Amino acid sequence: MNNRIQKLFAEKQQGLLSVYFTAGYPNLNDTVPIILELEKNGVDLIEVGMPFSDPLADGPTIQQSSEIAIRNGMTIPLLFEQLKDIREKTQIPLVLMGYLNPVMQYGVERFCKKASEIGIDGIILPDLPLSDYVREYKELFEQYNLSKVFLVTPQTPEQRIREIDAQSNGFVYMVSSASTTGSTSGKSVENTGYFERLAGLELRNPRMIGFGIHDKETFQRACNHSRGAIIGSAFIKALAKEGSLQENIRTFVQSLRN
Repeated sequence: MNNRIQKLFAEKQQGLLSVYFTAGYPNLNDTVPIILELEKNGVDLIEVGMPFSDPLADGPTIQQSSEIAIRNGMTIPLLFEQLKDIREKTQIPLVLMGYLNPVMQYGVERFCKKASEIGIDGIILPDLPLSDYVREYKELFEQYNLSKVFLVTPQTPEQRIREIDAQSNGFVYMVSSASTTGSTSGKSVENTGYFERLAGLELRNPRMIGFGIHDKETFQRACNHSRGAIIGSAFIKALAKEGSLQENIRTFVQSLRN
């Protein structure tokens, strides 16, 4: 199995920037323009959020973007329709992130098949337990060449981390702290004992750090302990600002990189 995610990690060793946004936010048809603009500004990996009415792991910013996207009319079938020609426009690695319930309602095999057809590279479903994935879905994901990415937290025991590493492919998503997304205290990125503990495990999958990354300083701090960092809430706030979508995206990405 080799897809754009594995290719990215093989080619770029450090400082990877992954950006999360909610499909259908701020406006229903912004999904593709946001992806293309992020790529143009040098983002390495994009996580497209599938909005859900009860997003437990998400902080208020992502929850609110989810509510607005649902109100705008975003659904999984519509998202697939929006992305159906995306590979004619970009080869950036794309990950779909969301909750298990809407995927099950759509049909897991149907979802994997459709995601694969349009060129999605990976899936993150934080509420899909590892044991269920291995028992019921792993063969499907592999059949459709989709990387399954799991989250680990400072509370995750070593044995479980090793199981996740053995059963997944793509990268390990290191949640920097036990809080919800969008925490900007910066404390989460100071969790160096946890970061070093994971580095010491010598996992086969590369590690990316997310939650609490919101500016250049926290981005660089996370990159010191992993291959790169994932930014969500801070980017969604940037999308909500006055001014053009393009300008807001350019300014935001430049503020992290420069």
